[in-house]
Amino acid sequence: MARQNAGKARHSLISCRLSTAERDLSSGGDTDMVRPSRGAPEGSMDPGRRMTTPTITFPNMTRLSRLRCWRLLLALLVAGTATFASAQERPRRAPAPQSEQRSEQRQPEQRPAEARESVLRLLPADSVTEHSIDIPGGKLSYTATAGTLSLFDQSGERLAAIYYTAYVANNAETANRPVTFAFNGGPGAASAYLTLGLVGPKILEFPGNDPATARLQDNPQTWLGFTDLVMIDPVGTGWSRPAKADGGSAFYGVRQDAQTLAKTIALYLGKNGRGNSPKYLLGESYGGFRAAKVAQALQRDQGIMISGIVMVSPLIEGGLTFGGSRFALGAALQLPSLAAAELERKGSFSKEAQAEAERFALTDYLTALAGPRLSGEAARSFYQRVAQITGLSEEVVTRSRGFIRDAYLKHLRSGEGKVVSRYDVTFAVADPFPEQETARGPDPLLDGLTRAYGGAFANYARDELGFKSEITYILLSPDISGKWDWGEGSGRASASVTDDVRELLSITPSFRLLVAHGYSDMVTPYAASRYVLDHLPPIGDPSRTQLSLYRGGHMFYIDPESRKAFSADAKRFYQSTQ
Repeated sequence: MARQNAGKARHSLISCRLSTAERDLSSGGDTDMVRPSRGAPEGSMDPGRRMTTPTITFPNMTRLSRLRCWRLLLALLVAGTATFASAQERPRRAPAPQSEQRSEQRQPEQRPAEARESVLRLLPADSVTEHSIDIPGGKLSYTATAGTLSLFDQSGERLAAIYYTAYVANNAETANRPVTFAFNGGPGAASAYLTLGLVGPKILEFPGNDPATARLQDNPQTWLGFTDLVMIDPVGTGWSRPAKADGGSAFYGVRQDAQTLAKTIALYLGKNGRGNSPKYLLGESYGGFRAAKVAQALQRDQGIMISGIVMVSPLIEGGLTFGGSRFALGAALQLPSLAAAELERKGSFSKEAQAEAERFALTDYLTALAGPRLSGEAARSFYQRVAQITGLSEEVVTRSRGFIRDAYLKHLRSGEGKVVSRYDVTFAVADPFPEQETARGPDPLLDGLTRAYGGAFANYARDELGFKSEITYILLSPDISGKWDWGEGSGRASASVTDDVRELLSITPSFRLLVAHGYSDMVTPYAASRYVLDHLPPIGDPSRTQLSLYRGGHMFYIDPESRKAFSADAKRFYQSTQ
């Protein structure tokens, strides 16, 4: 348009100037326009060096005609300037780099500043893939989604991206199909443990208990046979990250964590139209504690009711779980787990033998530790019995006055040159520091065997689920546990969800709870959970709360038989709530 206007202006101006020239020639007049050189005063130029041109002042035209010509000249100058400016700006409009275009397409909610500064720009788009697996009921087709959900503050600023892996059975009626939201514990653990260890369509097997030989294969006992699954990684774990490098602390705490995960669950339900589906929570270790807090936050903040919770090796009452080295009751609740490990070592494990150890723990053992210090023959007889049940030497038991503490880690299998894992006392490896008085180094099970889950899941997500990220997958972050806010300046020893469980049972008559433990777990001993459940008030049908025990430790599902048995029990639990 500017060029068309400029052409019209030039045509009019030329016509105007020709008319003027014709009039000047006809009148025999001319007009001189003299331009002095730059810096020279006007009139100092040689009069003979003059340039003659048709006048711009148009002396023989009417005033109106001259005004029109000036306007046309001004229009020509403006149009020419606009054309020149457009020509100067156009080369600077280079297309955005290819990587930035991908970032905008992948994260439409991402702000321009975040695209330049936040690590979240490295997260790829959600990946949706189709799969099938053979389960006892036949072939099951399902859709897997590996992606992220974004959290924003009240001003619209992006705070974090939460990574999740969803498995949804195809051709199922979503209104009646349960959906389970699962997370691990730590605090600071990603959900790969549960995904590849228990519930997902793929399972990581460890031939010979060697992480170097771990192999990923189909999981016929996948929980996808009776519930859809959404595996969630809290902020700072897996591929979930805060938008700012120093923004993680806003999520590292009991209250903050529960609110964040409740919001994440609400976002998923809304985005995928699953608001009417029966909803369950699955949590392992601290994740069991987390599940009770998230259920409360869902009810309170999101108006979402939970049908049931499955807790795997949970922390329920911190005072009981972490008080074994100081309080008689805590020590008595630890003893059955050591007894189970010793029975396994001897090859004589049975429910009857285990029940006898449990009776001793809550009778003779408890009263001996709670009462005055024993002496003489009574002391020797007591310490001999404890040594026999636990497998520790009588010397070690006597030295600690019957309190086991962490002595079992170093001394339980020291005669064989081995140390054991607190996550499964039956799991032992060669002691890397035999000259030390106490156990030293990484845990044989947690830092050895289960670390394989991190690498296996990263490869699985990239190769089979199509989620290709440049960000490192963090299976377990010890830093998060050290920064965790347990509330009101308290520590984990005072952490408790007993009240939350009571309220959930009271407010929702259909709510059910399944607690599962491995016998030989010393991180969260099963007897502590049993104590809590045994002391709940009678609220409705007693079968609404169940405790199931299996051979193995904290991750008892590593054992194929225990995993199979637990999955069958979980299926019955889900069916009983529908």
